[in-house]
Amino acid sequence: MAPELSAFEARRRANVANNAKLLKETAELGAKMRKAAAPPPRSATPKKRKAAEPSPRTRIMPTRQSARLASAGTESDGTAVKVEDIPLELRSREPKRTRTGGDLKLGGLKVEGNRWSNGEALASFVQGAQPGVRTFTEEDIKETSDEKLQSLRKGLNDLKLYEGWTPNDIKITPERVYALTFHPMKDKPIILAGDKKGTLGFFDASQEAPNYSEDDEEDVSIPLPTISAFQVHNRTISSLKVPEFDPNLVITSSYDSSIRSLDLQAQVSSQLWAAEDDDEELGLTCLDISPETKDVIVFSTLEGSLGRFDRRANAKADFWRLTDNKIGGFSLHPLAPHLVATASLDRTLKIWDLRMIKGKGELRHPSLLGEHHSRLSVSHASWSRNGYLATSSYDDTVKIYNMSDALKWKPGQDLNDSQMAPTQSIAHNNQTGRWVTILKPQWQSNPADGVEKFAIANMNRFVDLYDSEGKQLGQLDGEGITAVPAVAEFHPTHNWVAGGSGSGKLCLWM
Repeated sequence: MAPELSAFEARRRANVANNAKLLKETAELGAKMRKAAAPPPRSATPKKRKAAEPSPRTRIMPTRQSARLASAGTESDGTAVKVEDIPLELRSREPKRTRTGGDLKLGGLKVEGNRWSNGEALASFVQGAQPGVRTFTEEDIKETSDEKLQSLRKGLNDLKLYEGWTPNDIKITPERVYALTFHPMKDKPIILAGDKKGTLGFFDASQEAPNYSEDDEEDVSIPLPTISAFQVHNRTISSLKVPEFDPNLVITSSYDSSIRSLDLQAQVSSQLWAAEDDDEELGLTCLDISPETKDVIVFSTLEGSLGRFDRRANAKADFWRLTDNKIGGFSLHPLAPHLVATASLDRTLKIWDLRMIKGKGELRHPSLLGEHHSRLSVSHASWSRNGYLATSSYDDTVKIYNMSDALKWKPGQDLNDSQMAPTQSIAHNNQTGRWVTILKPQWQSNPADGVEKFAIANMNRFVDLYDSEGKQLGQLDGEGITAVPAVAEFHPTHNWVAGGSGSGKLCLWM
């Protein structure tokens, strides 16, 4: 007889049987669901596809539409379809924006509207030279209403580039020209130039040029011009003067902290002045000498000092510290040599009076009469015989100041802001960069035609000519000019103009 099951065992067996039943039912249900979800088997013979009947097109209303246009032709009974009532899937979509490729000229991309300009805000970024692009043309001459001015302009623009040799053949110095001048003799043009390495070059434009026919088909060997060159300094010749009162002398200043005088007849170069300490690096940037004080030489330095000495005496030079920045150029008033105009890296033009020295010891300095500030550094200040000052600065301007009453100034006279303000400001590209010598205006010292005018190089490979009123008189060019004639100057009396380039080449117009 089987033993009697306990209540716990009986209940356990009942649970096991119940669980087995549930698992069986679940498996059967899953099999039925998989069978129902399986795709029907494909027939061996493909069925022919029936052509779909074209569905009638329905007009899809645009995303935005005037309520007035939407209800046009119907009575405004409130039954008109509104845009917001159209389902999103039926509204027209905006076309996809595609990327624009290629180069785009801003002139054709201007945004219309009163709030936006036509590009004037970008004008200050447009810089750089445009070789061969004239900024003064024959049309400017024809449109001149003043007959005297028109005649002067025509005469200066008729100056021709020297035809004896091309500029590339007239290599007056081995390196870049930093200083240039004419010998004051009137019967023939002789040009002197100083370069970066201290070489002084001479070119006589009256020498006989080679005679050859341009119709020759064979290559012709053209002899080079006769040019004399002498190593008179060990570093850059920064300034070069041939005094009209003593044309036998050539006075030069250099970055080697010395001033020398070349006697053309004796052919001897003598040292006029040098720094007392051989290790002292003053770096002379400019010199000037006035016909009114023939033996007094004034010079400037890279450190911002002005020096003066008398070449007849062995006394030490007077030194005045005028600024903490480089004095790039200065000039003496031709008829009042006690007046000095300095141009500095501190962005100022300053006028000093050497008749009144103030301060003591190292703080001694000439009396400052007035100053004018520019936006950027001022490169040079050049004083004309009649008292007009011309400056060039890196704010791309050439400024002219009317100081024609300077001979009446009292010692130490204060000049107010209106007296120091320029009368003319001429737009002029002065961005020379690293390889072009700084552009400086130079007045014609004693013009035979009586018209005060100055020359300054143009970065587009020209030389610009202006008068004391800021009117442009000419723009000199010619074939074969391959570099900027950066150092440009007039002959003292004749309307001859010369310009030296960064490679030591010479351009000459007569």
